Amino acid sequence: MYSIDGQKGRLEMAEFFSTRNRGESVRGSEAIMKGIAGDGGLYVPDCFENIYGKCMKAKSYSDLCSTVLSSFFPEIDISDDVEAAYMKFSTNPPLCIKKAGDLHVMELYHGPTCAFKDFALSVLPYLMRKSRELEKDSLRTVILTATSGDTGKAALEAFSDRGTGSRDIQIVVLYPQNGVSDIQKRQMITQEGENVSVIGINGNFDHAQSAVKEIFSDSGLKDELIQKGIELSSANSINIGRLTPQVAYYFHAYRELLERGDISEGEEVSFCVPSGNFGDILAGYYAKKMGLPVHRLICASNENDVLAEFFRTGTYDRRRELLCTSSPSMDILISSNIERLLYHISESTQAVSGWMEKLEKDGFYSVYGDDSQMNEKIKRELAVFDFGSTDHKTAQDTIRRTFENHGYLMDTHTAVAFSVAEKSAVSGVKVVLSTASPFKFASSVCDALGIDTSGAGEFEVLDMLSAETGCEIPQPLRELKDKKIIHELTADRRDIKKAVVALLYGQNK
Repeated sequence: MYSIDGQKGRLEMAEFFSTRNRGESVRGSEAIMKGIAGDGGLYVPDCFENIYGKCMKAKSYSDLCSTVLSSFFPEIDISDDVEAAYMKFSTNPPLCIKKAGDLHVMELYHGPTCAFKDFALSVLPYLMRKSRELEKDSLRTVILTATSGDTGKAALEAFSDRGTGSRDIQIVVLYPQNGVSDIQKRQMITQEGENVSVIGINGNFDHAQSAVKEIFSDSGLKDELIQKGIELSSANSINIGRLTPQVAYYFHAYRELLERGDISEGEEVSFCVPSGNFGDILAGYYAKKMGLPVHRLICASNENDVLAEFFRTGTYDRRRELLCTSSPSMDILISSNIERLLYHISESTQAVSGWMEKLEKDGFYSVYGDDSQMNEKIKRELAVFDFGSTDHKTAQDTIRRTFENHGYLMDTHTAVAFSVAEKSAVSGVKVVLSTASPFKFASSVCDALGIDTSGAGEFEVLDMLSAETGCEIPQPLRELKDKKIIHELTADRRDIKKAVVALLYGQNK
């Protein structure tokens, strides 16, 4: 920790450093603006504050979230902005916790885009604006983000100059054309705003994400852009400002369970998270480090079970075919936020650099090597995690069975986590994170329930699902059918960088 401008008596700042080099620390505001470190690493905090008591005393969800953010970024005061951000949600507090059988379900999809990403991305524009002020930044910020579905729309909505965004911040979203649901795609390509751009990629999410990392790591390009008055940043969970607001809903869930009498003070709770890029579950890991009584964090995977395999064996291996599933936001083989976890479990930037280099070169790495002390340390740190995977058929059966038995309707990603939680041997109270409205994946949910949608258009399917289940279509999705398609730009996976640069230079729109 150090004082702003070195002035005694002023508010202290937390330090952040790259997972690949601890030698150079930056302020929180600088980490937010950069998004990714110059060496390609991700920013991590130098320490964690125990905020359990403060969070339990918070007067509202906005107050709780502000408590979390002030712990990470004490120099950035956005308490009023946080309250404004969550006013756009359809429920107050902005999340709901329901019971389905023996499991609790934390619904995180009552925001403007009907996905959990709204929790962080509704706040991020405010964090960035305050960071720009602190950094005295006069450059035009271009947010470049790859999405597997939900981040794209949530980021576009948050940063659009028609919403809370501003014209000095531009956003460019890359998405796999055939790797998102019809509704997710429609949400992105109809987004209004003078400062937003969308590029459909002929490839998968990993291609898009790798291209983003390549652009961020290209020092020559970054210097060229700065000369033109442009700086790059990111809005997905590689940005520490995107990740940290998600810590708040873990504390809120615990507090609500306490108030309901479902748990007693100090009782440990487990959370089961459908995992793709590993940001959501990492936020739970940060919550534990900040004093939340967490028993286990259960990492749920679909058929692309690279994460489950990592926790089972200690080896991360992306050398496999990426499968397209009914839970597309989890169709990822390179989970970026694992890099942050690797640092926290090893506390060695040298080790992380080596693992990331081996992943890039050979397609795999193992965290266990010849150092027995390091091996034991890693095993202890990873003990908080449990894991499991579910195939398409099991997930579909989970949707049908849970609706028939408990009247609870869930989307395909939640179904993966719900199934894993049911099968898990982890004892005690378990909370499943529900990350998206079932209406965002209406066709797959209808299939699971045996509703014949053959010949129906995407919006007819929404109506059919609503009619059969009695569940209301969320307003943001209901309004989609009347929106004009605006963004039709596409790029081959080999030409992503070229397409982005052309867009930044005004050659495409």
